[in-house]
Amino acid sequence: MQPFTTHRGRVAVMDRADVDTDQIIPKQFLKRIERSGYEEFLFFDWRYREDGSPNPDFELNRPEVQGASILVARRNFGCGSSREHAVWALENYGFRAILAPSFADIFYNNCFKNGVLPLPLDESVIQQLFDNFAKHPGYELTVDLQQCRVRDEFGLDLAFTVDETRRHCLLNGLDDIAMTLQHEDKIAAYEAAREARLSA
Repeated sequence: MQPFTTHRGRVAVMDRADVDTDQIIPKQFLKRIERSGYEEFLFFDWRYREDGSPNPDFELNRPEVQGASILVARRNFGCGSSREHAVWALENYGFRAILAPSFADIFYNNCFKNGVLPLPLDESVIQQLFDNFAKHPGYELTVDLQQCRVRDEFGLDLAFTVDETRRHCLLNGLDDIAMTLQHEDKIAAYEAAREARLSA
């Protein structure tokens, strides 16, 4: 998993509440067994018209947000079914951080397990980010997980909090397996002692 320390990136905004995982990655793309290659299917039903051509009205198809790596959205982002593919698609597309007033619990947990930082921020702060995006073409944010700050070039400097265990895992690029393997010596010692007791 790619570590997340400090990330500066272009912002894309999604002015929609209750964006569910069925829209983030539609069900027909869940048959794949890989964890990569989902970026082309992200928000598929919104990004493309019925004839397969890009929908110019969809937020992520606008020229000014191409290459965006920070997504700002409205409340209850990632609701719906628990599919981990939703986070894979966002991460494959290039998003490293998602800022919203609230997230669905399972989606929120899946983000941390896949190297994406979900930041719940007050509604007023999210609105300020929407306003700044509208005022400043090519708007960028810096998300600093080491200092737990969100900054821009126009005076914004916000503190945020993250569970310390989750913060440690993101800073060091540790998924659940890698975190467990940090204790490999103790696990091996336990297994050896157990085997000795059973064979005695």
